[in-house]
Amino acid sequence: MATRTDPLTLEVVELIGTVVARYYEEYEQAAAAHSLTGAQARVLGLLSLEPMPMRRIAQKLKCEPSNVTGIIDRLEVRGLVERRPDPADRRVKLAAPTEKGTRTARQLRESLDFAREPLAGLSDADRAVLRDLLRRMLGMEPSA
Repeated sequence: MATRTDPLTLEVVELIGTVVARYYEEYEQAAAAHSLTGAQARVLGLLSLEPMPMRRIAQKLKCEPSNVTGIIDRLEVRGLVERRPDPADRRVKLAAPTEKGTRTARQLRESLDFAREPLAGLSDADRAVLRDLLRRMLGMEPSA
């Protein structure tokens, strides 16, 4: 597939980059307000959706499992995460948020205005189109 360097494509790429940079900047600020690094906040956010083994966290964050182990260790010391056996395979340890960790993850999500406010200005139909376009860009199946 040929790369596209027409002005419209270049503008879209630049806009996507700007959105991503702003999101990460706000995410880092929100994390710092809870004395967390951005990586710790991302792991806590993932775990607030469902407990998971370190290997899967590493896959989702596209980093080394040893990095995730260090992040989990630091979150565990702060009482935000705990390790527990996987009920499906007791040889596997799951990282899961504690009650305090779940509360902190919710507060982090609620403090991220950048992404939420501009999206609120779009209609449901516009948000659905944007979601579907982003899914297509990522090679994901469209939503039903």
